[in-house]
Amino acid sequence: MANEQNLKNWEKGVSGNPKGRPKGALGRATIVKQWMEAKQSLKNPISGELEMLSQEDAGTLALIHKMRQGDVAAYKALMDSLYGAVKQTMELSQAEQPIFNKLDIDVIEDDSSDEDSEITQTH
Repeated sequence: MANEQNLKNWEKGVSGNPKGRPKGALGRATIVKQWMEAKQSLKNPISGELEMLSQEDAGTLALIHKMRQGDVAAYKALMDSLYGAVKQTMELSQAEQPIFNKLDIDVIEDDSSDEDSEITQTH
């Protein structure tokens, strides 16, 4: 459990990390990129030959190998990488349909000075 004395809001205009990230410190994306570019002698899963491959190349070749064995998810991942993911759209039109299928309520507004509105229920 957290110590309640440590659970204070920062004063307005005061940073919780005043010195920020140290100079020269690498961000996560930079570190991942470095590891993905690291080369290693690996067996190419398509050609079967030993090659110097980056981790990125090895991952892509592994996906291609899985796709060739019928893995639909691997095929989709490759197509999304190659051509971009398909943009999904959805049309919403609730105005024409009742909220509840078995209950259809019509609200009729009265222009008279009465505050009450007439509500009729149809089945």
